[in-house]
Amino acid sequence: MPSRIPRFARTVSLDVLMRIRLPRTRGGRIALALTVVYLAWGSSYLAVHVALESFPPLLLSGLRNVIAGIGLFFLATRRQFIWPTPTEIRNAGIVGTMLVGFSSGLLAFGMRSVGTGTAAVMVATVPLFATIISAIAGRPIAKGEWVAVALGLLGIFILNHGDASASSMSGTIIILCAALFWAAGAHLASRLALPTDLFLSTALQIGLGGAISTLIALIGGERVTSLGFGPLFAFLYLMLVATMAAYVAYGFLIRHTSPIVASSCMYVNPIVAVALGAVTLGEPVTSATFISTGVILVSVALSFWFDRRRAP
Repeated sequence: MPSRIPRFARTVSLDVLMRIRLPRTRGGRIALALTVVYLAWGSSYLAVHVALESFPPLLLSGLRNVIAGIGLFFLATRRQFIWPTPTEIRNAGIVGTMLVGFSSGLLAFGMRSVGTGTAAVMVATVPLFATIISAIAGRPIAKGEWVAVALGLLGIFILNHGDASASSMSGTIIILCAALFWAAGAHLASRLALPTDLFLSTALQIGLGGAISTLIALIGGERVTSLGFGPLFAFLYLMLVATMAAYVAYGFLIRHTSPIVASSCMYVNPIVAVALGAVTLGEPVTSATFISTGVILVSVALSFWFDRRRAP
């Protein structure tokens, strides 16, 4: 079967990335970061679908992150930055292990027995976990923020309503644990002392987390036996766009917005994935898709509004 490759995918050199001028205002940079995260991680579903034709899941996650981490590290060295302290490197390793090693690894294991739609519903619980963790840590949570979380979850439920894919109880629990690890990792990233340079901090996080995933995959016997052009192209897209660019943007959001806004991608990504599936794979778009899109957009708008009220 021929590989289906996203037509919009483009590889961008590091030199071009370094010459891009970022918006000067806080709102403009947040909008740009959200756009990158929404589109990159939303399109990653299609890219992963193609890449899995050649790559086993854990090895795919590990290799794309460890190579992207190395690339971002060299990009960071071309900038002026302060070398991180041992404590900052340790903290970056902890956050990367939570986000990449534990969360992505558990998600890969869980999806062996859980359908894609069901997994999307459970991954969308990340903002709920993030809000609960923030509340436990002492951050005051307004009632409206709980409403925004509830609306986002409702939108995801409507979007995936009617999914008949088989799932196991163990796989369900594993994916929920993956969502919890992601929320915990994002919370730690906003609390722990990390390298001040965003590129260097992201490089250490995804590089160290990817190295752990790769090591586990190799110990578990995962290997790439054959490599086609489509899966290789998808792997490069995942590494350059869905990992390098998206994680830098996500790291910026964690530093400059609330956990709810930073985690709003978990609501929007399935919409992007459904849209790409309709355009590239001919998957049907139902009325539930439009309804859920409206509900999710209201949820995200509420998140932005409350984040703006908290901003100094």
